[in-house]
Amino acid sequence: MNKGVRLSEKWFNRALWAVAFIFAWFLTGLGKNIIGDLPRVETEYTTEHFVNHRAMEPLRTELNGIVQQRQRLADQLEQASLQLTIRQKDYQAARSTFDNWVATRDVTQLSTQDDELVRRTQQLDALKVQERNAEKSVEHIQQKQTNLFQHEAQLQTQINAMEEVARKKFDEAYQHKATRVFLYRLLLTLPLLGLAAWLFVKQRKSQYWPFVWGFIIFALMAFFVELVPYLPDYGGYVRYLVGILLTVVGGRYAIAALQRYLAQQQLAESQPEFQRREELGYDTALERLGKNICPGCERQVDLKNEHNDFCMHCGICLHNYCVGCNARKNAFAKFCHKCGTVA
Repeated sequence: MNKGVRLSEKWFNRALWAVAFIFAWFLTGLGKNIIGDLPRVETEYTTEHFVNHRAMEPLRTELNGIVQQRQRLADQLEQASLQLTIRQKDYQAARSTFDNWVATRDVTQLSTQDDELVRRTQQLDALKVQERNAEKSVEHIQQKQTNLFQHEAQLQTQINAMEEVARKKFDEAYQHKATRVFLYRLLLTLPLLGLAAWLFVKQRKSQYWPFVWGFIIFALMAFFVELVPYLPDYGGYVRYLVGILLTVVGGRYAIAALQRYLAQQQLAESQPEFQRREELGYDTALERLGKNICPGCERQVDLKNEHNDFCMHCGICLHNYCVGCNARKNAFAKFCHKCGTVA
């Protein structure tokens, strides 16, 4: 803030800037809620919306049936495996007993034990048959499980193919939805940005400037913060193209503004000094001098040097002498700082 502004005016300006930012904050909050709720105007899709249910449901039903069958077969296999273990242990125990009995018979060589040998051999064969039957039961269940696994894999392949088609349709529909929602947001924010540009050009220095600047800040936030993150990607092309477009437009405006400014400065520097001093505002002149800048051409000057009474670049008077006390003073001051004589 420059030194020529009154203290109360400084605080009033700060309070008005606070009003501008508070106004922008409330507008931004409202705009954020509106932009965030815009997707609700579109239907919320999922992959299931694009599945061919007439063809899919029988496959899913059959797949669920296979899962239940697998569970039942797993229970049966557990029982059959337990029976096989029991039959194997029975046979092993009977075989061990038979081998011991045969060894004893070989020692005694009693012919009366031939019938017993036949009977024991038949018992051992019967146990072996039971063990083999238990093995067949396990193998039969395992074969059913293998068939179910293969059939389940075939069904899952068909379901995955249908779901992949549905996912592609969903992605396409989602992309179209995102594009439509972005266009809604664009149609909402572009008029705000255009109005903000008009207010910046026409009304930024009016008496209602806090509301003007608050709306400008809101419009910029709505466009660059709320809208830009929703730009469709398309591999990054859209974002880069929008960035290039904004850079070109902003660059052209900056170049044109610079050329206008330089032309205005050249025209101002060619005018007589009294006319240039009249066009300069009092506060503007004091603000520039407070920054060691010439009020006329805005170039850097050394104001601490007592010999620099005129700008070496444009020739405008920076310091003159009071007609009352002959004190060296600011040429733009309204009164002499030493004796108070009107400048």
